[in-house]
Amino acid sequence: MLTIDALAREANAFAERESIYDEPLLFGITDGKAIGTYIEHKFTSYLAEHYDYEMGNSASGIDIPGLNVDIKVTSVRQPQSSCPFRSASQKIYGLGYHLLIFVYAKCDDHLNKTARLDMQHVVFVEQSRTADYQTTRGLLNILERGGNEDDIVAFIFERNLPVEEIEAYRLAEQIMREPPAEGSLTISNAMQWRLQYGRVIQQAGAVDGVWRVR
Repeated sequence: MLTIDALAREANAFAERESIYDEPLLFGITDGKAIGTYIEHKFTSYLAEHYDYEMGNSASGIDIPGLNVDIKVTSVRQPQSSCPFRSASQKIYGLGYHLLIFVYAKCDDHLNKTARLDMQHVVFVEQSRTADYQTTRGLLNILERGGNEDDIVAFIFERNLPVEEIEAYRLAEQIMREPPAEGSLTISNAMQWRLQYGRVIQQAGAVDGVWRVR
């Protein structure tokens, strides 16, 4: 049975194997999306051979819906990726699922025409930590200083969250009732969220909810 702990163990073992594997199919490939798709498919195919678990599909929108985990693969040179936009509240309360992040450095062997992906980091970010750091830190500061709903709404618009005024006040009421946890991601506004992982790589193993798998 696939559990979060088993997933972390398998991700670590997979990263170790992949870091010494020479792959002809990736030689000369610079498209990060193509590399990410290759790694995600290779890892989930391995899991499917050894575990009975629910595979991701377009309806679920994440790679391992049974564990509520999405897999992200990114280059260490610019550790970031995109994810679907659902609502502005994701920047405050998190994406709604956990993240398993593989961070690689790619090296091509021109003599043998193979590529190697050195998996330099594998990080697991719990759902509770998948909000935007600056947004949540700012909101928590407002609450710590005794701020009210108007202060929160002003902050929401200063941060350019994609919400209308009615939604901003609804969010402010919720934030007053349910203060968010401090997020660890940097999330840029776009039609798709742009997730940046520099902070989680730095925080892995040092804060609750952000594990260093490798």
